[in-house]
Amino acid sequence: MTRQQLLIGLVAIAVVALGVVAYFVIWGSSDNDNVTASGSAQYKYTVTSEDRTLGNPHAKVTMIEYAAPTCPHCAHFDMTMFPYLKKNYIDTGKVYYVFRVFPLSQVDIAAEAIARCLPAGSYFQFIDQLFRNQSQWDPDGYQIPDVRGALLSQARVAGMADDQTNACIDNQDQQKRITAVGQYATAQYGVSGTPTFLVNGAIAPPFESPDDVKAYLDQVLAKS
Repeated sequence: MTRQQLLIGLVAIAVVALGVVAYFVIWGSSDNDNVTASGSAQYKYTVTSEDRTLGNPHAKVTMIEYAAPTCPHCAHFDMTMFPYLKKNYIDTGKVYYVFRVFPLSQVDIAAEAIARCLPAGSYFQFIDQLFRNQSQWDPDGYQIPDVRGALLSQARVAGMADDQTNACIDNQDQQKRITAVGQYATAQYGVSGTPTFLVNGAIAPPFESPDDVKAYLDQVLAKS
């Protein structure tokens, strides 16, 4: 069975186009209840109620991570650097953290659709679960004969019944929204791979270790 056959097949080209339009309508230029970058930042950005966030929205630094559940580098960041980031910068009120899925495949769309069906307070726990268990469900690099079945298994761990999970995966509104988030990131910020970090409106260099995270964020904080 080919990778193409394994992918869940959620979004057609027309849906992608509609999703991009929807994203600009929902996420566009409105500043109501949004945080907008200003000053010398390279890009402007908004954080909306659609985002999944951690920390103080009034922090000096806003850090937006574009990641994909199937991305091994994103999983590496989640397991080796994110705990340091959360303890030392998010939990202390220095950084407002925003997580957005940049789908690399339709499997990412399915995974994010499931995560969005969970209560908002359980979202990050499930994303972390997916990252730590990629070998059990991710067809990119692993032999997964039934991707949907593997995702159903992950959702059961999070307390979701199969019928609910299937409904979430097949939700076309979520498919459009998730696809549009990725399309917007590429059009607005030039995002082409994951993870990509937008920090106070500037694209951050790759992080290889907690020391890299500290050095970069401390520099941004000193200038904020």
